[in-house]
Amino acid sequence: MHIVVVGLNYRTAPVEVRERFTFAEKDMPAALQQLNSTKSVLEGVIVATCNRTEIYVVVDRLHMCGYFIRSFMEQWFGINREEFTQHLYIYEDEQAISHLFKVTCGLDSMVIGETQILGQVKNAFLTSQQHQATGTWFNMLFKQAVTLGKRAHSETSIGESAVSVSYAAVELGKRIFGTFHNKKVMILGAGKMSELTVKHLYANGAAEVMVANRTLGRAEELARKFQGAPFTIDQAMQRIQEVDIIISSTGSNEYVLNADRVLESMKRRQSRPLFMIDIAVPRDIDPAIGDLSNVFLYDIDDLEGIVETNMEMRRAEAAKIEVMIQEEMDAFHTWLKTLGIRPAIRALQEKSNAIHEETLESLFNKLPELDERQQKVIRRLTKSIVNQMMHDPINRIKEMTGDKQGGEALDYFTQIFALESLIQENEQENRSHSHTKNVIASPQFERKTIAPAEELAEEKPRKVSLAPATL
Repeated sequence: MHIVVVGLNYRTAPVEVRERFTFAEKDMPAALQQLNSTKSVLEGVIVATCNRTEIYVVVDRLHMCGYFIRSFMEQWFGINREEFTQHLYIYEDEQAISHLFKVTCGLDSMVIGETQILGQVKNAFLTSQQHQATGTWFNMLFKQAVTLGKRAHSETSIGESAVSVSYAAVELGKRIFGTFHNKKVMILGAGKMSELTVKHLYANGAAEVMVANRTLGRAEELARKFQGAPFTIDQAMQRIQEVDIIISSTGSNEYVLNADRVLESMKRRQSRPLFMIDIAVPRDIDPAIGDLSNVFLYDIDDLEGIVETNMEMRRAEAAKIEVMIQEEMDAFHTWLKTLGIRPAIRALQEKSNAIHEETLESLFNKLPELDERQQKVIRRLTKSIVNQMMHDPINRIKEMTGDKQGGEALDYFTQIFALESLIQENEQENRSHSHTKNVIASPQFERKTIAPAEELAEEKPRKVSLAPATL
C-alpha cells in the first residue's frame, strides 16, 4: 500500500481558484464517504483551509491513483478537470509523509511557523476518524504529525517573532507599553493594513478605537467592526491628546500630522507616551515628530526591517524542525516495517498458546492428583519456557525485516513455523470485522519520488506539466 497526497495551495493556485475547492463542514461526512468509495482508496483525510485543499489517501496501488483522486474532485465540485489540473501537486509515500509533517509544523504556510494549521490538520483527522475514513496507517501517521507539530512549537521559537507588518507593530507597542489594556487607539485612514493592525491591537486588549477617515461613511463601517467611534480627519486632529496609539495609512500626498500639532498635544498629555505607526507610502506623519520627547514613531521601513529579521530567525528555527521531521519519518518507517510482521507474530503466539494449552490439558488429565496450586505452578513455568523460546525468533525477525531482504526473511519465518493458514484465517476475520476498507498493512513500504505526471492524466495517460509545491 502507498500514501499519496493530491492538492492545491496558495503557491499553485490563486484565491479565485482555491475558493472553488472548499469543503463545507456540514458536507464533510458525505465527502469522506465518497472519497473512500473511490477506486483504490483505503483511507482518506481531507485538509481544507483558505490557503490549501489537500486530499491524503492510502491506496492499494500507485498506478492511476492520481487520476482517481482527480475524478473525485471533478465529481464532488462539479468542475471540469481541465480547469484545475495545472494547479495540482501530487506527492507519494516518503514525500507525502514529509509534506504532511511540514504542513502540520507550519513550514509550508504562507507565514512560516503559524500555528493555526496545526489545529486544522488535527480537526481534519479527527473528523475523518469519527466518520471511519481512517484506518491503521493514518491513525498512526496523523497522530504522529499532530504530536510533532506541538513539539515543533514548544521546543523551538519558530512562532514567537512577528512576521507581518501589522503584527510587528503590535510587538513594538508591547515593548513600550507592556500591555495594551486600557489603551486608546486612533486610526487615520480605513485601509486594509490599518484594519489588520488594529485587529491585532484589539485582540491584545486595546480598550477603545477611534477611526478617522476623509469619508465618514468608511470610518463608520470600520468603527463598527471594533465597536469604535468614527470621526472625520479634522475632528480626530482635535483629540490626539486623548489616545495612546496612532496608526496612519490615508493615502494622502502630504503630511496628515505635522510636528507643531503633535507638540501642542504632547503638552496636554502629562508625560504619557505616544506610539505612532506610519504605514502609508508616501508617509502621513512628519518624520520630525519622531524627535519629540516621549513620541515613538515607526514607518513602514522600520516594520519591514523587523519582519525580515524575524523571518530569518524563523528560518533558523525551521532548520531545527527539519531535523525533527526526519527523525519522525524514520520512526514511521520503522513502525511500518514492524506493522508488516504483526500478523506473523500474532499467528506464532496463537499457535504456541494453543500447543501450550493442549499439552497442559493432556498432562493434567494424566495426573489428576495435582491440586490447583500445583497446576498453577506448572502452567506458569511451562508458559515461561514457551515465551523464552519465542523471544529470540521474534526479536530476530523484527530486526531482519528492516533489511533489504526483509520480505524474504518474513516469508521464511512464516514457512518455518508453518503459519500460513493461521495468518490467512486471521486476515479473513479482520476483513469481516473491519469498519473501513483498511486491514493489516503489507510488510513493505516502497519509498517513491515525486509522482510521475501521468498519474494525473486522462483515461489514456499522457504527459502533463505539473509543478509540485515547493517544500
